[in-house]
Amino acid sequence: MSDALLNPQLIRLGCQPASKEAAIREAGRMLADAGCISPDYIDSLLRREAVANTYLGNGIAIPHGMVEDRALVLRTGVAILQIPDGLEWNPGQRTHLLCAIAARSDDHLAMLRQLTRLLQDESRLLPLFLTQDSADLIAALEQQIESLPPDAEARDLEHAEEWRLDYPNGLHARPAALWVDAARRSPAQLQVRHGGQNADAKNLIALLQLGLRQGDLISVSGRGPQAEDGVHQLVKAMREASLAEQTAAAIAAQRAAAQRPRAGWQPVGAPISLPGIAASPGIAIGTARILAGEALQVPDRPISLAEGGDRLHEALAATRLQLARLAETTQASLGAGEAGIFRAQAELLNDTDLITLSCQLMVAGHGVEWAWHQAVERLAEKISALGNPLLAARAADLRDVGRRVLFQLDPALQGHAPVDFGPDTILLAPDLAPSDTAALDLSRVKGLATAHGGPTAHTAILARTLGLPAVVAAGAARAALLDVADGSPAILDGDAGRLYLNPSDADLESARAWQQHQREDQQKQQAERQLPGQTADGARIEIAANINRPDQAAAALEAGAEGVGLMRTEFLFLERDAAPDEEEQLKTYLAMQQALQGKPLIVRALDIGGDKQVPYLNLPHEDNPFLGMRGARLLLARRELLEPQLRALYRAAKAGRPLSIMFPMISSLKEITRLKGLCESVRKELGAPAVPIGIMVEVPAAALLADQLAPYVDFFSIGTNDLTQYALAMDRQHPELAAEADSLHPAVLRLIRQTVQGAAAHQRWVGVCGGIAGDPQGAAVLAGLGVDELSMSPHDIASVKAMLRRHSRAKLQGLAEQALACDSADEVRQLLEDLA
Repeated sequence: MSDALLNPQLIRLGCQPASKEAAIREAGRMLADAGCISPDYIDSLLRREAVANTYLGNGIAIPHGMVEDRALVLRTGVAILQIPDGLEWNPGQRTHLLCAIAARSDDHLAMLRQLTRLLQDESRLLPLFLTQDSADLIAALEQQIESLPPDAEARDLEHAEEWRLDYPNGLHARPAALWVDAARRSPAQLQVRHGGQNADAKNLIALLQLGLRQGDLISVSGRGPQAEDGVHQLVKAMREASLAEQTAAAIAAQRAAAQRPRAGWQPVGAPISLPGIAASPGIAIGTARILAGEALQVPDRPISLAEGGDRLHEALAATRLQLARLAETTQASLGAGEAGIFRAQAELLNDTDLITLSCQLMVAGHGVEWAWHQAVERLAEKISALGNPLLAARAADLRDVGRRVLFQLDPALQGHAPVDFGPDTILLAPDLAPSDTAALDLSRVKGLATAHGGPTAHTAILARTLGLPAVVAAGAARAALLDVADGSPAILDGDAGRLYLNPSDADLESARAWQQHQREDQQKQQAERQLPGQTADGARIEIAANINRPDQAAAALEAGAEGVGLMRTEFLFLERDAAPDEEEQLKTYLAMQQALQGKPLIVRALDIGGDKQVPYLNLPHEDNPFLGMRGARLLLARRELLEPQLRALYRAAKAGRPLSIMFPMISSLKEITRLKGLCESVRKELGAPAVPIGIMVEVPAAALLADQLAPYVDFFSIGTNDLTQYALAMDRQHPELAAEADSLHPAVLRLIRQTVQGAAAHQRWVGVCGGIAGDPQGAAVLAGLGVDELSMSPHDIASVKAMLRRHSRAKLQGLAEQALACDSADEVRQLLEDLA
């Protein structure tokens, strides 16, 4: 903020004005003496008080002149009177800081924004009422560098650290909320800079507006109390979010590969077909009902700033409570992940930019409803304009939560009661808010189609969780979609992403038959999920689960798991400041064994490095971490991590329950012999029994050397996610390549076959714990290649077991041979279409 706007000559401490008028006149004379206003403008300041209340709240008043007298302002300035004992501004309102504003344009808005932020932070505000140093006031009000002109150079604060963003989807709402939470725990001022743009690290929307993408270099800086520690803790939180973001991206990539268009229901005739994007699978048959998306007409009813501020505060509090209740009911019915959607929406209400802009608009003379609605729309448009589909979806969340607040401010704006949907409704709308989706009556609404939105939007996520077939982003067909006669018969295909209008009787009969077949098939899969994994001719294939914690074991067994084929121990090391000690790890492994009730357990040793970072380990920065110190290489280099884990595992083995140890990212025999030597040393020291030791096959070298490695290990488990990206030289988290990094590529299948053949030569078994194991078609090919065990998400177990039971081992072997001769993953998937 420039000296012309705020400087010590325009600040007076320890004032004791006799009245409000005297205080305003004193501030006005300061502005006049500084050459900011004509003396006549003092009367304009007083006239404004007669028509509006300029008390901002929490001890701050901001007198300013009439809009029509702006010509009397010679240059922008702000005069501040500190009144330690307080001055009654209006009944029940006591002012300690008077900030008289003379503005020729919008130069003062940055300071006004900071004032409204101070209103919400009493720990920083209250000391300013008593400080004896004008520099404290200047520092508090100069914190926002946003007032710099657009071409000014953005600068870091006193303490700074750089970090390169490694989130595959860039910065979006979920990790940004974690950043904000970490920043707010520090009393320091913290900011994030990217290039020439700065953002307040405690402001969610400001962070999103940076539009950060994977690979962007950012600077995190701070000043004030404990600034250095605040910067360090914020960067730590950024890094800690990396593993969750990488994992989410990998899962999305696997789903993208598994959900490619497949042979499904096809209409018999030629009904009107409206294309969109498949968002949630399934066929819905019913009556189209239109939920009109009328633009809100929000009236502008100016009221005093104090009254508007009070009403906005009450509306925000009521909405937070409403969202908390919605999150609780959603968690109970759908799960914690879906409940997090509404907790993230509640975080948007804490955004100071929203509150600030609303207050600015009220200060300019607008009503609270209009000011709030405009603030929401302006910020949502800024986020949408960044061109990132994930952020565009968060703009929809902002509008959703904004309307909730608006309806608290004026319930009449909510309009009429919702349409009374019939028992078989296919809901059509321009868009649907996440909260509206969660509240749908599924006994009546059978399908959903929207003109806007995308498959990553929260509405689509909720539809999938609810099992509600959905099509989104039917933008090209928007006019037709919304011109459909209310009450028309329709078929919605959530697998193909199409809405069929006015289908023939033959189409309806065909769709119902398909729907019934799918329903019976799913019921049968669930009824038979506890049967052993085997082919139609009885060839045994063990079906296990990939889980992280003991509390997930019961659900995995209930889903049909015959054991745990992959316990990811890196989750023991996350979200903490130091590695878990031997005793803590032992308790976890014993608890997992007990929960599995004697079923097999394979524990993977700590697998970090590459895309999985643990901040407190202070691993060195690597330009290409996927080819650097990760997996077994890191374990051998950091014995202080490996040895406590081995001791805990061998102590758990003494309990007598099944336990195997598996080492990640093996690429050479030397690594195996060194790791086995350490295992044997620990085993002898503890007097523990021998346990099977296996390795992950994640790099082509391990697959190609399988016949040489097999004599030294007890089993192999193929990590197809990493094996695919290394074999195809495609980053499985790259937004444009993830769908192409398909584990059914013939090159990957040949590496799997070579692993199986090398293992068989020495009577070793082979499992697969990568994403393709949970794809029924992929599982069929793996079984045909001779894989002995498949480990997957518990959710996929029933459908994989059902697929294997449909076909003989000989048939699957024949398909696998044909797949090996294909030239692309697409050709392999076409080959497998008839399996279902």
